[in-house]
Amino acid sequence: MSMHLRLTVSCMALALVMAACRQPPPAEEALLVETEEVASADEGGAVSIAPVEPDAEPPEPVSPDERQTDWSPLRLDEQVAAISCELDYVEQGDGEPLLELEREAVIAALAPCEERGVTRLRYKGRITAEFTALMERVTEVADELGIGKRVLDIDSAGGQVEDAMAVGDFIAESRWTIWVREGSVCHSACVFVLGAGDTRLITGRVGIHRIIRMSSTATTRAELNTELRAVYDRVQAYLERNGVAVAIADLMMAVPNRNLRLLTVDELQLYGLDGVNPAQDDLDRLRLMRKCGQDFVRRRDSFARAFDARCKAPDTELEALSSCGLDLRRNYGFPDETCPAESPLSEFDSAADLVFSPLAPPPRDPAGPEGTSGSVEAEDEGDGSAEADAGSQSMNPPD
Repeated sequence: MSMHLRLTVSCMALALVMAACRQPPPAEEALLVETEEVASADEGGAVSIAPVEPDAEPPEPVSPDERQTDWSPLRLDEQVAAISCELDYVEQGDGEPLLELEREAVIAALAPCEERGVTRLRYKGRITAEFTALMERVTEVADELGIGKRVLDIDSAGGQVEDAMAVGDFIAESRWTIWVREGSVCHSACVFVLGAGDTRLITGRVGIHRIIRMSSTATTRAELNTELRAVYDRVQAYLERNGVAVAIADLMMAVPNRNLRLLTVDELQLYGLDGVNPAQDDLDRLRLMRKCGQDFVRRRDSFARAFDARCKAPDTELEALSSCGLDLRRNYGFPDETCPAESPLSEFDSAADLVFSPLAPPPRDPAGPEGTSGSVEAEDEGDGSAEADAGSQSMNPPD
C-alpha cells in the first residue's frame, strides 16, 4: 500500500473516531423531568398570605382533642363534596352531594355509612378554610357514629399553604386514607394535605412548585427571600412531623410558580408521599405487636413490599391497584382472623361486610409465606434481617 493511500485511510479512520466521540448520548440515558405550565398559579397554587416573623418559632399544631368544631352555618359553593359508603367509585359513583355543612346535614349524609363503618369523602376544589371546616365536621360525626374507615378522595390544584398545613395536622390525628385517583390531581398546597394521610394511594398526578407570597410587602429579592425562608421553615417543620422528606421543600423552591414539577412514582415513594405514612407506621408498630403478634407484623411488612413491587405500575387505575392488592394479600394470610380490622386494605373488607367474618386464608403451601423457602422468606432475606422488617411500611394503619 502506498504511503499516500495509508495516510488517506488513517485520516478517514481518525475522522470517524472523532465523529463518534461527538455523538450525543442515547435519549434513554437523559434525565427527563416532566413539567406542565399553569394558566394562573394564584387560582390554585401554593399561596401564602399569613404574616410571618422571620425569627419567630413556628406555631404548634392543635390536637383534635383540643380543637373545638365550629358548627356555624356554612355552604360549599365553589368546591364540590360528596359522601359515599362505597369505595367502588367506578360502579357506584361518588355518592350524594354535600352542600350544606350544618350538623344535621352532615349526620344525615354519614348515617347510611354507620352499619358498615366506612365512608368516602370525594372533594374537588381548592384548599381553603372551608375545606378545613368540611374535614373537621365530617370527622367529628364519623367519630360519633363509629365510622373508623375513612377515605378522602381528593382532586385539588392547591390553595392556601397555611390552610393546607392546618388541615393536614388535623388529618394526621384523625385516621384518614387519602386517594388521588386517575383523572384527579393533587398540586401545590394539596401536597401538604396528601403528606398527612395515614395511607396514600395515588394513580393521579401530583405536582409541586414555589410558594407564592400574595401579601408580601417586599421590594427586593433579599426581602422576599427572607419572608419565604420563614414560610419554608414552617413548611419543613410540618413535613418532618408528618413523615415527609423535608427535601421536597427544597425541590419546591427551584420550580417557578408558573410551572408544575410532576413527581414520578419513584419520587413519590422517595419523598414519603405514597403508601403508608412512615410516621404513622412507627406509632402503629408497637400496638400491633402487642395486639396481633410478631407474625402478623412480619406478614404485613412482607405484603407491603410485594404490593409495591407487583401492583404499582405506571398508568394503573386505582381500582386495578386495589384489586391487585386484595388478590395479593391472600398469599399472606389476610384478612387476619384475629386482627381483621388491622389487616392491609381492611377498608375494603368493611365495605364488603367482611371485617368480623374474614375470608378464610388459602391453604398454606409449604413453599408459601410461612414456609422456609417461600417467596415471603426470600423477600425478607433480600431485605437483610428482622431489623429491615422493622423499618418497612404496611398498607393500612389500624384504627
